Amino acid sequence: MPAQYSATDSNSGLEVTVTGEFPEETDDRVRIARTTNLFTRLMATILSTESTDERNQRFRAIETQLEIADSLIKGDMESVGELVRETLNDMGITEEQIREAEEQWREQIVNLGGDPDSVENIFPGGSSHQNDSESESLEEITDDEIENLFGSNEENSEPSDSPTDEENPS
Repeated sequence: MPAQYSATDSNSGLEVTVTGEFPEETDDRVRIARTTNLFTRLMATILSTESTDERNQRFRAIETQLEIADSLIKGDMESVGELVRETLNDMGITEEQIREAEEQWREQIVNLGGDPDSVENIFPGGSSHQNDSESESLEEITDDEIENLFGSNEENSEPSDSPTDEENPS
């Protein structure tokens, strides 16, 4: 027999009821009740917003956060990254700014003693993911393109005093 959890917002009277087959575990039931209460409060807050535009922005914000939570729970990190990237773009943050931030985070990982390669790509769809999707076969790359690649790397790179992986195997 299905169980029901109901929550009512005391200010607005909004009631949300969740019906289904739930685990018998006490902690699970407490979490279901707390989540139902939180969802009810969020909905009541959004619905109390007078401005239609602002209300729609709030709905979209909570929808995105719930989508991110769902993807995190499922372990779908690519989807998480795409949703975060979309959110940042909607906030006016450009792809270039996202790539710069991603590089700074990677540098911080190194500074904290971590391995930046352990983070495949903080935001899929960004710099390294984009390179994968736009990669060309070696036969399609011209000599000029190769020179441009190496020329731009030489201009932007500084000599490193730290040992490479080849010099310092782990």
